[in-house]
Order: sequence, then C-alpha cells, then structure tokens
Amino acid sequence: MLSRQEALDFLLAACRPVAEVETVPTLEANGRVLAADCVSGLDVPARDNTQMDGYAVRAADCAGGTDALPTSLPISQRIPAGHVGEPLRPGTAARIFTGAFIPEGADAVVMQEQCEANGDSVTIRHAPRAGEWIRRAGEDIRSGSVILPAGTRLRSQELGLAASIGLASLPLLRRVRVGVFFTGDELTMPGEPLAPGGIYNSNRFALRALLENLGCELTDFGIVPDNLDATRAVLRQAAAGSDLIITSGGVSVGEEDHVKPAVEAEGRLAMWQIAIKPGKPLAFGEVGNAFFIGLPGNPVSSFVTFLLFVRPFLLKLQGAGAAREPAAFPLRADFDWKGDRRNEFLRARLNAHGGLDLFPNQSSGVLTSTVWGDGLIDNPADHPIAAGDTVRFIPFNELLY
Repeated sequence: MLSRQEALDFLLAACRPVAEVETVPTLEANGRVLAADCVSGLDVPARDNTQMDGYAVRAADCAGGTDALPTSLPISQRIPAGHVGEPLRPGTAARIFTGAFIPEGADAVVMQEQCEANGDSVTIRHAPRAGEWIRRAGEDIRSGSVILPAGTRLRSQELGLAASIGLASLPLLRRVRVGVFFTGDELTMPGEPLAPGGIYNSNRFALRALLENLGCELTDFGIVPDNLDATRAVLRQAAAGSDLIITSGGVSVGEEDHVKPAVEAEGRLAMWQIAIKPGKPLAFGEVGNAFFIGLPGNPVSSFVTFLLFVRPFLLKLQGAGAAREPAAFPLRADFDWKGDRRNEFLRARLNAHGGLDLFPNQSSGVLTSTVWGDGLIDNPADHPIAAGDTVRFIPFNELLY
C-alpha cells in the first residue's frame, strides 16, 4: 500500500495547472487565483495621517502638558478625513479626525481623550512625543512593491489589499471545471421515496459543497445507473468539458462496479490502496484531456480522501502556489485509543479544558462524526494513544477552503 505522502506526491507531480487568463472585477474575484503579480503604483498611506481623533500639534508646543499643568492652544482649523488642511501655525492646534492628513508643520497628534475643548481653544493634558499617533506615508505599502504574487488564492484579506492600491480588476486564471457523477442503483435523492435497500445520496451534497467552497465551476451529471454503457457515456460527456472528473464509489472489482472498467475503456486508470483509515481505495487517471479521481463510496471515506488528496490537487490545478501542508497543532488527547496498522485520521473536537475528545464511533459510514468534530487527528500507523499524550490535530478550517 502507498503512504499518504507517496500518493499525494504522485497526484501533484501529474497535475497540469490551467493556463487561460481572464480579467475580472476585483469585487468578483473572491476565491480566484492571480495570474500575475500585483504591483502597487502608489504609497499607502499616500501621506502622513492620524490614527486617532484628536488634535494635531507641534510636540514642542505641548512639552509641559500634564494634568497638573495643562497646555492651552487656540484651535486654528478643523480637518476631517478626506480634506487637506492648511499648514499649522506655530502655537496652535488643529482639530483632526481619524484618517485625515497631518497638516504641514504638525509632528504629533494628541488623542481627544487627553484634551478638553473650550470654544476656540483646547486644553491639552499630555506632552506628546514627535510622531505620536501618526501613520507615516508608505508605512504599509511602497510604490513599486509586489503586494500579491502570482499564484495567490484570493481571500477577503487579499481583496481588501488589492482595493487599497486602487485595483478595480485583476488578472486571474480561469476557474477549474469539475464534472461529478455518482453511481449506484441504491442511491436516492432526498425528497424521493426510499425503496427497500435504498440510501440517500449524501456524497452528492457533501462533494458539491466542497467543490463550491474551492471556487470550482461545477457540472453535476447526477446519479448514473449501474450500467457499463451508461457510465462510459457520462464519462465521455464529462471529459469533453471538464478539467477534472470526480466520482464516489463504483471503482472496486465487484460485478456492479462499472466505473473502473468504464474509465479503463475511455482512458487510463491507476488503482491504489493507500495506507490510511478511513479511505483506503483511491483511483486516479485520465479520460481524454480530463483528470479522473475516484473516491470511496463510504461517506466519511469520501469526505476525508477529498480533503487529503483532491483539495491539494485542485489547488495546484487552479494555479495556486506550491501546495501548503495544512497547519497541524500539537494538542493533548483526553482519551485512549488502541491505534491501527494504517495512518488514521480520527474525528475529534476541542473540549473546554484545552484537550481533544474523540468521537466514540470512528466507522467510515458515521457521517455525524464529521459534523460533531472540529477536525482530524493525524495518527501514525501502529501508534496507540493514551490520555495525556500529545497528538497532531488538523482543524477542518485548514482543510475545507
């Protein structure tokens, strides 16, 4: 059996990222991947400005200001954000509001909580240092600097940063096109009567949501009957318009498992046994110009193998920078576990004492464990856990987006 890392290395080595570029409004770029560096054409802030509501002063004019011996200065002007004040006359103060440019001649801001306005003058009970409460021009971004490199996957933070230098649109790699379908005569859609022996198709809902979270352009071919010809026909249709085809179930060697022979007839397929639990079987190949990944049918196995293998593959396919191993945190186990000969991914959640509790039933069919849990414990093969041991915990937030 392959280790998790061996299988992932093979997948990523085979991946060919999309190359087509399109220009997209920054307001619509969430979750997309930059095709080129974003370079700032201006300093941010453009000029020195105030971090606080208060009074812009010359620090030397307030050198003796204390509660016992305050300084009183006439207010020479008022400067709201978005307005440029006049040069500050010596021996005066300017009423100023957060974000407003510091007037020429001022070298400090005294916050309003340390001042008391008295008509046309202000009493200052603080001796400011030069530079106090002033944001310097360019202290965030310098003109000509790369603020976001090509390959960055854009989140709310990156979009705000791009907007802060005035970028109304961005060059992005096109969305990855993913086709999905599900095989099994037993599969039933919620809302339909459940026949004897039938099950509701939970994997369709979970996988669609996972793909949507990753910003994919999704085509859902629905439930395909357990029939070789029907499976081959859907594979051809999916391959014609997809970069990646994903299925769950049907890649075993049973008489009713038609995905494996269908992929082999239409393209090529590698079947792997991976030394992880849940999620031992995984299939990878190509149909036409589309990659193919076949996930296990059990719902937890399908969910976990998507997070461990499909997500990093998709990120590389999207053109995102080198796939980052999800962050894992050393936390205390508040349970005992006998371990397994395979690398386990155990559903667990944080408790009020800073430790981890384990979901009592770790079966690959118990989907409630993925809702109850906060993440996965990455437990090495042949590794029992005793209460108090430190384990490697990967939060779901590191794996879902």
